[in-house]
Amino acid sequence: MNGYTLPMGESISAGWTASLEQQVEQAALDAGFDLARVASDQASENQWFAGWIESGFAGEMEYLKRRDEQGRLLRGRLQVAIPWARSVIVCAFVYNHAGPRSIDPAPPGAGWIARYAWSGRLVEGEGVKPTDYHDDLLARLHRVEAALQERSPCQTRCYVDTGPILERDFAAAAGIGWIGKNTCVINQQKGSWMLLGVIVTSLEKRTPDLPAADRCGSCTRCIDACPTDALIAPRIMNASRCISYLTIEKKGDIPEELREPIGRQVFGCDICQDVCPWNRKAPTAASSGLALRPELVNPLLSWLAEMDSADFKENFKYSPLERTKRKRIHRNIAIAMGNTKDPQYLPQLHAWQAGDDPVLSEAAAWAIRRIEAGGSASIGG
Repeated sequence: MNGYTLPMGESISAGWTASLEQQVEQAALDAGFDLARVASDQASENQWFAGWIESGFAGEMEYLKRRDEQGRLLRGRLQVAIPWARSVIVCAFVYNHAGPRSIDPAPPGAGWIARYAWSGRLVEGEGVKPTDYHDDLLARLHRVEAALQERSPCQTRCYVDTGPILERDFAAAAGIGWIGKNTCVINQQKGSWMLLGVIVTSLEKRTPDLPAADRCGSCTRCIDACPTDALIAPRIMNASRCISYLTIEKKGDIPEELREPIGRQVFGCDICQDVCPWNRKAPTAASSGLALRPELVNPLLSWLAEMDSADFKENFKYSPLERTKRKRIHRNIAIAMGNTKDPQYLPQLHAWQAGDDPVLSEAAAWAIRRIEAGGSASIGG
């Protein structure tokens, strides 16, 4: 079970103390996290999420729209889904690797996989193997959870992108960073290349939250750079237009008007972070447990397209790409191929068009029309 419940008769600590916070933060650092802070349950007391959902900005992500029997959004307030919750430990993990940006010149025919998916686990004698950051970070969170339980028994539950909780709000309230205009959490020293894991606890936090100062200023580079205009205003994203959503979450056909702006992205998008000035000097991942998979940096579209089920499993089992599945990745690749306008991809696209997957067939047909219409290549050189 992903959590800890007190044995019968065991008492719960009165709450957080400065000493306990310091001990837990150190435990998080010892577990390989780069930052850790505690936020009170008050961080979920806001109305922005309900309005965001009502505006239709969540697209087809039904899990974000889930409600309880009273019709309350589970993510609208912490106690709706977890009645005993009183505070949240937020742990941040830097996943940045030294490498090119998605906005840098790329080799001809290169696609783009989001930076967070470049990591793998280092296996002695076998090199770097695929891994899922959810599993890696969850194991680290359990170490922090155990350290907390040793010092102050309480109810706890750990989540890495899987729980009914708005991690960014708690990260901002805890002082991990501010929510930037690109909707990412930005830390002044570490930038925004951070994954968040949380431990919900029953411990009261009686001292005020100390959120980080907003340092975006007048900068709008992220908003200006978004190819699909998903950032409709500072800190407001229409996720149904976001390239990360379209290439990872969106099932079925991608709206035709958004295909050309997708460019060469085949899994996720880093553009709004690549242009952020706070990422110019962002540190690289320090953990010895995760390492760069160089084959995922500017991967050739042809290499990805040629993968059958066995190849895909070998390269991406346990990685973030596994959840999106091969056929959806191939749909994205077909769109990227069409955006190159390069005739070399026509044989592959014709094969996909003639296949039995209607979504992939339609994307391939669109790409074929785009290539046959001619014009200069628009991505990957």
